[in-house]
Amino acid sequence: QVQLVESGGGLVQAGGSLRLSCAASGTIFSINTMGWYRQAPGKQREMVAVITRGGSTVYADSVKGRFTISRDNAKNTVYLQMNSLKPEDTAVYYCNADLTQYGRTWYNYWGQGTQVTVSS
Repeated sequence: QVQLVESGGGLVQAGGSLRLSCAASGTIFSINTMGWYRQAPGKQREMVAVITRGGSTVYADSVKGRFTISRDNAKNTVYLQMNSLKPEDTAVYYCNADLTQYGRTWYNYWGQGTQVTVSS
């Protein structure tokens, strides 16, 4: 079975930084796009940043210039470096990945989420 396990969330003051990590484990043949999404209380889940296997990235306008997504393909891990955090960044952050276990069918997986709280 495949698991995505996030780490690195926590409480930080506005202007501070956090680094999230997400490691995919289990039987994995290949991972294509990996990304981070977030959901604040009472709001819909939204895309924060995504990165392809080749390193192409897309960011939400609200985090451009402050957040950086990266990945280590050898470790099946994606990172999100979050700088200049704002209270409006407070949310549960979820890792997402498109992967295939045996090289045939691709599935989309979600992590369990990690809480990020930014105090003003």
